[in-house]
Amino acid sequence: MKDTPDGVTEELDRLLASGVDRSARLGQDHRDLWEALSLAAGGGKRFRPGLAVATHDALGGTSAESVARVGAALELLHTAFVVHDDVIDGDDVRRGRPNVSGTFAAAARAEGADQPTARHYGEAAGILAGDLALVSAVRLVARCQAPAALVDELLDLIEDTVHATATGELADVRLGLHLTGLPVTLDEALRVAEQKTAVYSFQLPLQAGAILAGAPADVTAALARLGRLVGIGFQLLDDLLGVFGNESRTGKSALTDLREGKHTALLAHARTTSAWPDLQGLVGDPNLDHHDAGRARDLLEGCGARVSVEELADRHLEEALAAAAREPIPAALTRVLTDLVGDIRDTAVLALHDPRTVRRVDASTPSPAAAPPDAAAEPVETAEPVETTESAEPAQFADASRAGAR
Repeated sequence: MKDTPDGVTEELDRLLASGVDRSARLGQDHRDLWEALSLAAGGGKRFRPGLAVATHDALGGTSAESVARVGAALELLHTAFVVHDDVIDGDDVRRGRPNVSGTFAAAARAEGADQPTARHYGEAAGILAGDLALVSAVRLVARCQAPAALVDELLDLIEDTVHATATGELADVRLGLHLTGLPVTLDEALRVAEQKTAVYSFQLPLQAGAILAGAPADVTAALARLGRLVGIGFQLLDDLLGVFGNESRTGKSALTDLREGKHTALLAHARTTSAWPDLQGLVGDPNLDHHDAGRARDLLEGCGARVSVEELADRHLEEALAAAAREPIPAALTRVLTDLVGDIRDTAVLALHDPRTVRRVDASTPSPAAAPPDAAAEPVETAEPVETTESAEPAQFADASRAGAR
């Protein structure tokens, strides 16, 4: 399928254009906020709307207008989370250009404001722009023109998602600040991965598409379980990319996670090994250079942390495929899920330096969850073919985690 279904693009364009009329009434401050938000919502592969539409279509859904509107809502929800996440992290740049906070901070500096004042202004704008995106997302769902019972179900799903994601975000901040003084465990790292990534990037679009297709409750529940497995597997691979990734493919620095001492499964495993005393002096150092980052990577590999996380990610993805074969899911949707897992693995293999144990789903070899050979329906693709040249852009799942997996 296309990166962004046409109906989703049209809905987003319509909503963003409506803000211009509101700005005419509310004035320049609103115009500045809305323009920054529109820029933040532009570009990207819009993976979540695509997954919702693919799920709806694979389940035989006929609510094209409604799923397009809900898909646009998912993209705005993602934008809200990204903008707020940048405020939480104190980041002024995203994808190589100023984000909402950075844009407003720069404007304040241009007016003569000192750095603390400019930062405060930028953070305020980020919070407010994220709020605008969030309320617009809920409004789109409420007016998606689906039957009232389905709208209620979708609104409940959105509410649950926001609560879970906020919980995961706060837990991530708490762990990063070492508030308890206790080492982060693997279970805690996986819980954050589930709440921050799996719930809103995978469970939400899968379930929303199923609801709008009128799927039975057991199918919607099964997709929640599968979304959890795929989302955690994705996040584990994304954490590997944050340390071992090729920056030209991931689009982010391979130093940031090490400098932040980001509490991932990698470090949770390393803490249990004899390599930790040496690693402890490297991770979390804001001035870590490329030489010492190389030492940290060698230690993470030598103590088995990298292989352990690769295998853990693979187990989650394999279990998702196996579960798809067991669950009450139609063959066409099973193919969507199989393609999804394959694209996640392909992206990781292409973007990792010296890729080794991350497995790849070969389209010519049926996976445990592949459709039967005599299935009549054509496969529903979830991403464009992955380029294999060194200049290729990262595949669409490279930014599927909340706010780029921080």
